[in-house]
Order: sequence, then C-alpha cells, then structure tokens
Amino acid sequence: MYYFWWLQCVLHLLVWGSTLQTIQAIPPQAPVQCNGTICTLYNSYGAWGDRKDCHVKTVAYPTTEEELRLAVAHANRNKLRVKVVSKFSHTIPKLACPSTQQSDDSLLISTAKYDSHIEIDSANFAVTADGGVALRKLIDKVEEAGLSLVAAPYWEGVSVAGLISTGAHGSSWWGKGGAVHDHVIGLSLIVPASESEGYAKVIQIGAQDQLLNAAKVSLGTLGVISKVTFSLERGFKRSIKYNFTDDSLIENEFIEHGKKYEFGDIAWYPSKHTAVYRYDNRVSMDALGDGINDFLGFQDNEILVSESVRATEKALESAKNVNGKCILAATTLAYKKQIANGLKNNGLIFTGYPVVGRQGKMQTSGSCLYSPTIRIDSSCPWDPRIKGLFFYESTAIFSVTKFGDFIRDVKKLRDLKPENFCGVDHYNGFLIRYIKASQAYLGQSEDSIVVDFNYYRADDASTPRLNEDVMEEVEQMAFFKYRARPHWAKNRNLAFFNVQSKYPNYNKFLSVKKRLDPKNIFSSEWSDEILFGTGVKSDGCALEGLCICSEDRHCSPSKAYFCKPGLVYNEARVCRYSPATVL
Repeated sequence: MYYFWWLQCVLHLLVWGSTLQTIQAIPPQAPVQCNGTICTLYNSYGAWGDRKDCHVKTVAYPTTEEELRLAVAHANRNKLRVKVVSKFSHTIPKLACPSTQQSDDSLLISTAKYDSHIEIDSANFAVTADGGVALRKLIDKVEEAGLSLVAAPYWEGVSVAGLISTGAHGSSWWGKGGAVHDHVIGLSLIVPASESEGYAKVIQIGAQDQLLNAAKVSLGTLGVISKVTFSLERGFKRSIKYNFTDDSLIENEFIEHGKKYEFGDIAWYPSKHTAVYRYDNRVSMDALGDGINDFLGFQDNEILVSESVRATEKALESAKNVNGKCILAATTLAYKKQIANGLKNNGLIFTGYPVVGRQGKMQTSGSCLYSPTIRIDSSCPWDPRIKGLFFYESTAIFSVTKFGDFIRDVKKLRDLKPENFCGVDHYNGFLIRYIKASQAYLGQSEDSIVVDFNYYRADDASTPRLNEDVMEEVEQMAFFKYRARPHWAKNRNLAFFNVQSKYPNYNKFLSVKKRLDPKNIFSSEWSDEILFGTGVKSDGCALEGLCICSEDRHCSPSKAYFCKPGLVYNEARVCRYSPATVL
C-alpha cells in the first residue's frame, strides 16, 4: 500500500515538473552575505556556509583589472591570505575560503562585478574575457558573432576563470578534447610582486609559454586570473539522441562510443540494468532545428516539490526503506526517457529525436540560475535557503585501460543486491564522459574517462546514510584500486589522498607556485588539503569522507554502523550497518 501511494505521489510531482517553465523562480543568492560586521562565504549547494562556516572581515569587489591588481597588492603588502570567488560558488571543496578562522589576516576578492569585458577576434577565431564573466554570457556573445566555443561543462553556473582553474569539462576525445582549459590560448595572471613593482603585477601568458601549463589549472593557488583567451571555431549545430538500452555490454562499448560521437556520453543506472547512450555529433548550420538542452536536473523546481522530495528521501533513509528509493529511481528514469532528459526541439517541449540546435544552446544548461522576477515559486532544487536536495558528488577520472575492469567490479557489487544502487540512480546514475590528454600540469596526462555520481547526504554530518558502505566501496575502488584521479572541484576529502603521486607533472606545478607565490598568500588550509591530500582521523570521520575508517569509532557504532571490509574490493574499509553487532 505504501509503495502504491509513493508512486502516485511521485507521478503527481513529475506532472508539476512538466509545467515548470511557466513558474517564476528566485535566482540563487550571492555567495557572499554580509551583516555589517562580518561576511560569510556560502557554497551554492549548502556543502559549506551555515553548515561549515567561512567567515571573512574584508571583501573586495573590483570592477577593472587595475582594481583587481590593487586588491592583490593590498594583500601582499599587509601579509594577508587572499582567495577569489565569483558570483557563483559551486566548487564543493572549500577552495575559495581564505582562512579557517574569522580573522584580520585574510582578504576575499569577489569578481561578481568584474565581468563586463568580452572581446571577440573573429579573424583569429579567439575571444578574451574578464575572469568574472559568466559562462553563459561568454557563450551567447560568441554565438552572436557566428562562432562557437567547442568545450564547456554541462553546468553553466561558473565563471570564466573558475571553470578553467578547476579543470571543468564537457565530454569529447575529438580535436582539443572536452576539457575547457585545453581551449585556452592565453591568460593574464595577477601575482605578488616587490615593493618597487607595486606589490602586485599582471603577467601575460601566451599559448607557447610553458607557464600556461601551470596557470590554466591552478585551483586559485598561483594568483588571480584576470583575463582568459579561448580558441573558437566557426559556428555549428549539434544533433543529439538518447538511446535507453540494456547495460550488459557497457564495459566493452565505452571506447568505441567515445571514438564515434564527438560529444557522446553514457549515463549508467546500475540498479535498473540500464545504459543511456548519448549520440551527439556536430552538424552544419544548415541543418534544420532550433533545439535547446534544458537538462532536467538544472531546471527550476517548485519549492514545495523540492522540499517534498527531500522530506521523502529523509523518511526513506530513516526507515531504511531501500524499496521506496527504488520506486523513486524507476519513476525518475521513466520520466527522463519521456522528456529526453530535458532536450527540447523548439525550445519548449520534446517532440522527437534527433534534437538539433546551435552549439551554444546544446552544450551547457542551467535555467534555474535565471529569473525575470523576484517571485518565490521555484528555485534550483538544491538551493540551501529551502529544505531541498542535499547530496555528495564524487567524480573519478580513470585511465582508459582500467575503466572496463572498474565497471566489471561495480557490476559484481551491484549483482549482490541491485537495490543498493537505487539511491544513486534516483539522481543521475553514473555519468560517463571523455577527456583528452592535456599538457596542463594538473590536467589529465592521458586520454581518460570521467565518472560522476551523486547520492544522498544527511543534514547532520554525524548521521550515516542508507547503503553507506556501498558508495564508500565504489569510491575507494575508484580512487585506490584503480588509482583514479579526482576532479579538483568536486569530491570528498579522501579522493585527494596521495593525489600528488597521480600527476606526473605535479612537482612542476609546485615549483611554479613557489616561484610566483613565494609567501603562499594564495594558499589556505583548504587548498592544502586538496593539493597535498592528507586526512585526520577522528570519531565519525568516515561518514563525511574525511578519512577511511580503520576503527569502528570512525563510523557510528552508536547507530550500528561499523568499520567492515568491502564485499568485492576486500581492501576497502567501509561503514556498514550491522545491527546484529550491537546486540
């Protein structure tokens, strides 16, 4: 009876979802909020902020490159720690927080108002933009000139400097590849300088400068990126079709899929034995179609719907109701198939495959970011101001030769109890994308496969989640058995353990950092945690991925979660629900 009621409830909510384009949304709040005496930096997902405070006393809002230089000079002259945040704040690690404590020895620079300059060089197929320019603004300007930016992340809530600094990417093995930073042909970097040079200077880094390999993926630890120049191509359209099919051959087909489709990806839903292959190639501007990619997960949700879904998730977690999550996952997947995951042939609805549209409308999405009014009917579903979604996002980057075996191991774990993966499949399953080898020191040194998976996160860090052990085993399998590399802007801390050993040019990057920022004013405890990958063990540390458990106290023995070996990857150590152990 419960399951029938839940299915009816979800279907009702999804009917609401089909009409969300008529509802007015509230835009996300600015990441920096000040109350007159102190400012707080918030993460847009709620990963930190109220939950894990980042307080600063001084925030600078430069509007020009010279004002940006002066802010860095002020920090250098006064021995302040300095970090940069844009009008967005979607990085999950706390890279933008300058200090662990509220203090006078730090400065936060916001580029929210440094976003006016975009210069297109049509003759040389290039565009130069201020570091604070939003990705959507850049893409639209480029498209207006009859050109296209080839690579972009799927989520457009990022700034120009932020997206390259953290290695943001789309999906492609073709041409220069799917990583946005590999389409950068120059940038301007503001770094500390001597007193005679004004305490800060702007250095221009060209395409042939070896320094570019360090600067374009730098996590904000070398200096402040003030301008970025991207290579462009003649404008083109894309044709997209999703094929929902059985997952039995996915470990053998992923390589050919990446070779055949320029922008192809695969969404894998293990509990449903389903793989969704994205057939995605460029077509000429003459091809018929004016479609858009309005990805379902990035659309507005009525606030009541987001809060209802979250409340139901929490109830299922509390009741340890795996079957309820499976019904939710099945309904969500069926709805994605019905609406082509947000593809719209005419900008309004999906009417059939293929969906053809201009590159700028197909490569990235994020409609919940924008609103013409201040009504409060809907928002991004994870907006921390409402009691909406709250989740982890793990992203592992694999060597191609190892990825097939990873899939086989996950299938073995899945086959023990498929319903344990329903919590992942309710979100986006395992999203598989392609990145080409890069010259960037903190980029990928070989052609690679990227896997993203999202899953439920408790409001309280000390609360274990349903199937805690399964996701921890997959995570450890990826990063330790198969030595996957972490995405710099995502992941829990354990993904960065021993990260320096996974990048052949890591020491070259540190050498550049020592030269450009000898006083480490652009470093913080948070960026050091990522770059040097160390963990601290304490009670409950494994629940948030701050450590790998080695004792029961690292889990939650009072709630019957104990440190146990993995079921397929026996070397893993995971927090497993074992009520019999309490007895």
